[in-house]
Amino acid sequence: MANVIKERRVISVVVMNESSVLARVTALFAARGYNIASLTVAPIPESDMSHITIETHGGVKVMEQITKQLHKLIPVYKVIEHEEMVEKEMVLAKFPIAENLSDIAALCAAYNGGIVNVGKEMVIAQVADEPKRVKHFIEAAQRYNPCEIVRSGVVAIER
Repeated sequence: MANVIKERRVISVVVMNESSVLARVTALFAARGYNIASLTVAPIPESDMSHITIETHGGVKVMEQITKQLHKLIPVYKVIEHEEMVEKEMVLAKFPIAENLSDIAALCAAYNGGIVNVGKEMVIAQVADEPKRVKHFIEAAQRYNPCEIVRSGVVAIER
């Protein structure tokens, strides 16, 4: 069996905002044994539609087949496999208040973020940047002993 190159793929799907649509979209990936690395869904302002952004890894032929089958789903209006895109991801990180706040703030600022909440015991920082840079922020933040890190999925828009 030939090795299939599995590249990172980002697909946007514009769908009717109704129940079970997300289940049908994700079922297409599950039926082919493809994992969804990240998934974001949000309503499109002033419409009855939603925008689904899916990040996965797959070969060209299978992704073409999934894209064609997504077009056949009744509530799907548009499918875009992104080539040239602007993409962002967000991360929230909770740090003990005992850590150096100015260092954490400087680190966040380097990744388009900052401190968004300070409590008696914890400080919460937020970063919104490209997925690779978010990964680098998470790695760099480890030196400040984060108690918890929550990462969103990718959102993308075609250039």
